[in-house]
Amino acid sequence: MFVLGLQGSPRTRGNTSILLSTFLAQAKDLGAVTYYLDVAHKDISPCQECGICEKEGFCPIDDDMQEIYPLLRRADILVMATPIFFYGATAQMKALIDRSQALWARRYMLDLIDPGRRWRRGFLLSLGATKGKNLFEGVTLTAKYFFDAVGASLDGSLTYRQIEGPGAILKHPTALTEAKEEARTLVTPFLNRKTILFVCTENACRSQMASALAQYYAGDRIEAGSAGSAPAEEINPLMEEVMREKGIDMAFRKPKSIGETIRSLKPDLVVSMGCEEACPFLPDVPKENWDLPNPSGKSITFMRRIRDDIEERVRSLVNRV
Repeated sequence: MFVLGLQGSPRTRGNTSILLSTFLAQAKDLGAVTYYLDVAHKDISPCQECGICEKEGFCPIDDDMQEIYPLLRRADILVMATPIFFYGATAQMKALIDRSQALWARRYMLDLIDPGRRWRRGFLLSLGATKGKNLFEGVTLTAKYFFDAVGASLDGSLTYRQIEGPGAILKHPTALTEAKEEARTLVTPFLNRKTILFVCTENACRSQMASALAQYYAGDRIEAGSAGSAPAEEINPLMEEVMREKGIDMAFRKPKSIGETIRSLKPDLVVSMGCEEACPFLPDVPKENWDLPNPSGKSITFMRRIRDDIEERVRSLVNRV
């Protein structure tokens, strides 16, 4: 499983960073793969309200957000961490939030469903220097709609008033302990899932469809990954098109090698699709062979048949694991 922490404070090692790092360290100790994203030090331009994402589903601005979109889609848990600036998130965090309009548009304008949407969880960490009664109302509302835009639910928050000065959060009587407890609560259900790795040659068609469908149907019980013995540069556009016909969004996915994938995903089962050479990589893991023909270079009609075959097999698989 993957936990993505979004750190929005301009201070690299400030109180927000300490609190988020504590949360992520606990998640990692429990067995999660974690990633700390220092939002304030990324090149993220403000949204230009050009409207292209609402028509095409992608943001045309070429900056670090192009690397962040796949991370948002990959995450099982998203943690938004920000100090309060004028009763809201920092400008740096707000730039990332505004640029998530591209993901909002894919769901609400193009009617595409991210396979992980039903299972992804969001959590807010926020600190403020004052003690105002309404200090966190603005940022909580922003977090709720940000998480919805990127395909997650707001499952809770930890907010602390009167945190000011270097290291002040370390002196709080409960904050770090509470961050660890919330991390454990969120992470543990994901760690109990069965892990299935779908493997084909290029990781551009068959294994991508299978992993997305397994995530869509049973992401609460199955952690689905995919890989290829000789991965392509990009996913197959015809595959993306036929999955779109089913309403399944395959955007922001990249082919990966088996070696790269198993560094962070330890499968309980490997499902091979005409890629038996993958087996020596995982000699002690149970395997299934679906022996599906490679649809690369074939017609869209052929791709649809493979998609439907994979969907039927996936539905059967998730009912028996």
